Amino acid sequence: MRLKIIAGILLAAFFGLTLAGCQTEGKAQAKKPEIRIAEQYGLAYAPLQIIKEKKLIEKNLPQIEVTWRQLGNTTAIREAMLAGELDVGFMAIPPFLIGWDKGMDWKIACGLSSTPVGLVANKDDIQSIKDFTPKDKIALPQPGSVQHILLSMACEKLWGDPKRLDNLLVTLDHPDGMNALLARREVSAHFTTPPYLFKELENPGMHQILDGREAMGEDFTFVVGVATAKFYQDQPEVYHALLKAIEEALSFMEKNPAETRRILADAYQIDENELQKYLDHPDTDYSMEVKGVMKFADFMQKNRYINRKPANLEEVLWK
Repeated sequence: MRLKIIAGILLAAFFGLTLAGCQTEGKAQAKKPEIRIAEQYGLAYAPLQIIKEKKLIEKNLPQIEVTWRQLGNTTAIREAMLAGELDVGFMAIPPFLIGWDKGMDWKIACGLSSTPVGLVANKDDIQSIKDFTPKDKIALPQPGSVQHILLSMACEKLWGDPKRLDNLLVTLDHPDGMNALLARREVSAHFTTPPYLFKELENPGMHQILDGREAMGEDFTFVVGVATAKFYQDQPEVYHALLKAIEEALSFMEKNPAETRRILADAYQIDENELQKYLDHPDTDYSMEVKGVMKFADFMQKNRYINRKPANLEEVLWK
C-alpha cells in the first residue's frame, strides 16, 4: 500500500510537470511575434520586394512569422483588416481617408513611394478628358482610389463638376486594366502606374492624356503603409521592426542599384535595362515621407467623398 501511495504521488507529480510544460510552451507559442502585410500591384511597392527578398523584418526580429498577401484594391485590404486577417496594408491616401472616415481604427505608419500616375487612352479622337463620350469606359482599381480622386480633381478644374465622368468608371486591377486597354475591348482608357503605364505607352496608338501631378497640382505620396490600432498597440516591437525594415530597404536600393535591379526585374518580370528607365523617371521616388494628405482630405470632404477630415496630419499618423 505504501508503495502504491508513493507511486501515485510520483505519477501525479509527473503529470503536473508535463501539464505545466505544455502550458508554458503554449504561452511561448502564443507570444511568438507575427505580422500580416498586404500589398497591391506595381513598382510603387518596390521596397517591399526588397524586404521580402532580404528578409529584413526577420533580420530585425528573429523568430517572427511574416505573411504577405497581394490584393487587387484597397477595398479588399480594408475588409481583410476589419476581419482581423491583416495588420498592415499598403495603399494610396484617398482610400485610407475613406476607411478612416468610416471609422476604421487605423492610421498611417509611413510613406513608401511617389510614382508617375497616368491616364492612357487607346483612341486617336481622345486627346483629353473632355473627349470622352457616354460610350467610353475608364478602367481604374476602384471608386475612391487615388486614380479616381485625381480624375475627379481634373474634372473639377475643367467643368467645376468632380463627378462628371463617374458614370464611365470600370473597376479593374492594373494587370486586367492593361490587358483590356491593349486589346481595345471594354475600355477606352486606363488610369495606372508603372510598370503598366510605361508598358501601355510602348504600344502603337496608346497615348497619355492626363498626369497625376497635373491633376493634383503638386507632389504627393502615392503609397503609404497603414497599420491597425490593435497591431500598433499590441505589438510595438513588431511595428518598429517593420519601419526599420522599410528604412533599410530604401537604403539598400540607393546603395546597391545592380542587385536592386536584379531583385525587382525578377519580381515584376521586367528586363533590367527597361526597369532602370522606370526607376530613373523624375516622378519616381521612394521615401518614408508622407505628402498630400491634407490636400486630398480637403478636396474629398468638400466633394462628399468623405464626411469628415483630420484636423491636422498628426491626427492620422502613428507616432
